[in-house]
Amino acid sequence: MRFAHLIPAPNSAPELVVVEDERFVPVSALGADYATLQQLIEAGSQAVDRLREAAAQSDAWQDVASATHAPAIIGPPIVLAVGLNYDEHASELSLDNDSGPVLFSLFPNSLGAHNGEVPIPVHLSEEVDYEGELGVVIGRAAKNVTPEEALDYVFGYTTINDITARNIQFQEPQWSRCKSFDGFTPVGPVVVTADEIPDPQALAITTDVDGLRVQDSTTGFMIRTVAELISSISQSLTLLPGTVISTGSPGGAGRSRKPPLYLKPGTEVTVSIAGVGTLTSHCVRA
Repeated sequence: MRFAHLIPAPNSAPELVVVEDERFVPVSALGADYATLQQLIEAGSQAVDRLREAAAQSDAWQDVASATHAPAIIGPPIVLAVGLNYDEHASELSLDNDSGPVLFSLFPNSLGAHNGEVPIPVHLSEEVDYEGELGVVIGRAAKNVTPEEALDYVFGYTTINDITARNIQFQEPQWSRCKSFDGFTPVGPVVVTADEIPDPQALAITTDVDGLRVQDSTTGFMIRTVAELISSISQSLTLLPGTVISTGSPGGAGRSRKPPLYLKPGTEVTVSIAGVGTLTSHCVRA
């Protein structure tokens, strides 16, 4: 199944919906009262099964084009990001990735929507960079899990652009602020349940900036697989249901290009992950 948060009319609140092809049905029309995906995840797998059955019988489907996207993730316990999980990206930034997963958190104000605006704070940074990444959404509490069982804890997958103010990244010892400006974490357009993605390490991932292909790789080049990341993180902390893990970006960052290619007002950037979704963002002046 594919879930999204859509705004059906101007000035209305986002609604949790089921998406199929280019149509959607609100979960409220399926006899459920979950306002967000987070609430559905906390309700458990049986709640998802009931929605799947109800959606198959529903005649309340609508055209996705009639609505506006909100972030595919709303109100997660935390968004965790993994840095330097592809060798090529670590090399192009001249950063060491030998000591283990580089883990940091992204602030909730940074979450943005498909086809939404990303404010570029030119007064703070003229080195705003893109990073296309696979996002993993945890479905149930995970603590001390093994790599072999880790994927059983995944609710689903989504597409993330981990936008970064590079000058601030290299000025400060931690990476949360440089990646957590307002709107710097577009996510969506949907969350795809794990049953539709049999192997998260076999997904093509690309990024285009104003039509130029700047990242072209696969999740098979991750240094630490999705299962290994979940297992490793769960040894030191409990991954709560709804936790999002952004699993790192392949090579091709704007900073590494000659001349550098940074995001600026007027730029359009699109991240695509095969089987998961295509996420487009429109950069504007903050």
